[in-house]
Amino acid sequence: MSSNDVSVALVHGAGADGSSWAKVIAPLAADGVKAVAAPLPLTSFSDDVAALDRTLERVTGPVVLAGHAYAGAVIAATRSDKVKALVYVCALAPDEGETVADVFYRGEPHPQAPKLAPDAHGLIYLPEAAFAAAFAQNASKEELAVLAAVQRPISPACITVRVGRPLWKDRPAWFLIAEQDRMIVQENQRFMAERMKARLRSHPVDHTPMVTAPSTVVDIIHEAIAEVANR
Repeated sequence: MSSNDVSVALVHGAGADGSSWAKVIAPLAADGVKAVAAPLPLTSFSDDVAALDRTLERVTGPVVLAGHAYAGAVIAATRSDKVKALVYVCALAPDEGETVADVFYRGEPHPQAPKLAPDAHGLIYLPEAAFAAAFAQNASKEELAVLAAVQRPISPACITVRVGRPLWKDRPAWFLIAEQDRMIVQENQRFMAERMKARLRSHPVDHTPMVTAPSTVVDIIHEAIAEVANR
């Protein structure tokens, strides 16, 4: 099997949409790798897993599945046989019986992390100032403007459900630890990555390296693709 026979599915986290992967999709496409971004409704955990499964139905052949932040829990909940490897981009990895909130709020938050609470509609938005302060502090003004403009709110129903057996127990996994992350501090990421027995790649990047340091994300995805192709 060649690397070009392996597809990549990319899953955005809370406060983001599929456009957050644009700088990853373009170089993958230039290398002949087909990539698709799964749109999550962020309305409930089961809704998000169902949305991912619908995306995976449209992809042919073996898949490397990558998730950012909250989406780490979602990519571990699919049962698609197409998925041959997982890539965690400073992502959350609850174990069986845990919730996303359990791992997100583990340990001390970064001093510049935003205080998050549902609005009058029961949805959690990132405050606009949080994009430059914590979500993507290494981004340009133009990148921050786009991130803030396209943000998708998340429902508490996404992060309060206890998850089942995570797929990372049955598939090889890679984990990009973002050393400058102010949303999910690196100590928390390292705890989850080591518990998963993932292959660790640690870089001095912020919480949204797909935007601010896309080559670090592309390199890890290529590692996973190569392993899947060589099996």
